[in-house]
Amino acid sequence: MIEADLLIHSAVQVVTCASEMPKRGAAMQDVGLISDGAVVVSNGRILAIGPTESIRERYSAGQTINASGKVVCPGFVDPHTHVVYAGDRIDEFEQRIRGATYLEIMAAGGGIVSTMRATRRASVDELVEATLPRLEQMLHLGTTTAEVKTGYGLDLESELKMLEAIAALDLAQPIDLIPTFMPAHAVPPEFNGRSAAYIDWVITEMIPAAAAWYKKSHFVEDGRPLFCDVFCEQNAFDLDQSRRVLEAGLAHGLPAKIHADEFTSLGGVGLAVALGATSVDHLDVTAAEDMALLANSDVVGIVLPAVNFNLGSHDFADAHALIDAGAAVALSTDINPGSAPCPSVPLVLALATRYQRLLPAEALNAATINAAFGVGLADRIGSLAPGKQADLLVLNCMDFRQVTYQFGGNLVEVVVKNGRIV
Repeated sequence: MIEADLLIHSAVQVVTCASEMPKRGAAMQDVGLISDGAVVVSNGRILAIGPTESIRERYSAGQTINASGKVVCPGFVDPHTHVVYAGDRIDEFEQRIRGATYLEIMAAGGGIVSTMRATRRASVDELVEATLPRLEQMLHLGTTTAEVKTGYGLDLESELKMLEAIAALDLAQPIDLIPTFMPAHAVPPEFNGRSAAYIDWVITEMIPAAAAWYKKSHFVEDGRPLFCDVFCEQNAFDLDQSRRVLEAGLAHGLPAKIHADEFTSLGGVGLAVALGATSVDHLDVTAAEDMALLANSDVVGIVLPAVNFNLGSHDFADAHALIDAGAAVALSTDINPGSAPCPSVPLVLALATRYQRLLPAEALNAATINAAFGVGLADRIGSLAPGKQADLLVLNCMDFRQVTYQFGGNLVEVVVKNGRIV
C-alpha cells in the first residue's frame, strides 16, 4: 500500500480534461470522464488517477474526501484578467445603459483612463487590499490560476507598481498569478494626440524596465513567464504600433499576447500568428480567413463572453466557428472594472453555452486545458494527470454539465490548490 497525502474517492465523475496539446475540433467534446473515479495527491502533485476500486487497492492517505455523488474536475484557469485596479466605473455603467458605447466613453476620456487615474493614486498596499477580495471570490468560484495584466498605470512608475502588486498578491493568497506587462493598453492623457511618442517610450523605457523587474522576481524561479500585451484597436494602437510593442517584448524575453478584433479588425490575428504569440484575445469580429489562419497555428484564441454580456451586446465572438475551423479556443472572465466586472468562470461557461453555442464539454475544456495552453503552463496545470499540480475542484453535482446548465449560484464545494484544501 502506497501512502499519499490526499485521496479523493468515489466521485460519480472524475473529469480529467487531459491532453498533451490544445484541444481542437471534435477533441473539445472529450473531457476524459472516469466514472466512480478517484484522485491521489502527494507533495502537491497528482500521484494517480483512475477508478475508485483499483486506486483504493493500491493507495491510502492521511486525508481523504468521500466525493460520492460529486464531480471532480481541474481547477479553472482564467487566462485573461485585469483584476488589479483601484476605483470602479459604475458611472460609466449607467452611461452605457443610457446608450453611450464603450468606444464613445473611451474617446471622451473615460474608460481605461478613468481607472488609470485611480490606480496611479493608489499605493501598492492599497492595490493589494482592493484586489484581495476579488481574488477570494474567484477562488471560491473555482479559479486556481489566473493571468493578471498591468495597463492601468500607463507610466513607468505606475506600471512597475502594478507588477509589484501582482507579485505581492501572488504570495498573499492561493491562486497562482501569471503577470502580463501591458503599458500599451491606452494612450495616457499626457500623450493625447501623440500615440507614436508614447509607443516609443513604451519600447525604449518601459519594456526594458519590466524585463529587468521580472528577472529579479520570484516568478522566474517558479518558471512563470512575464507576457507582453497590447490593445490593437481603434482609439488604442494600430497594427504597426502593436507589432513594435510585441517585437520589443520578444526581444527582452517577454512572450506575446494581444488584444485583437474586439470592435474592429486591424490585422491582430495575423500579427499574433506571425510573431508566434501565446494567445490572441477577444476575437469578436474575426473574419473567416483569420479563423483559418489561427487554426493553422499554435496560437490560442481566448474569447471573453462576459464582456459582451456586460456591454449589452448581442454580438458575441463566434466561438463555435473558431472550433469548427480547428482553432484552439479558451474562455476567460476578463475581470476588469469597465467592460467585465465578473469574477466567475462558471458564469462565463454558462454564457458560452447559451450565446456561443459551445457544448458543456467544449466549454469546460476551454476553461481548463486550453486556458492553460493560453498562459503557456499546460505542462503543470489545466488537467488532471499524474505529475501535474494538484489543482482540482469538487463540484456539488452528479454530472459535470451541471456547471454550465445551472447559473447564478456556485456548485464548487471544495477547492484543492497544490494538493491543499483551501
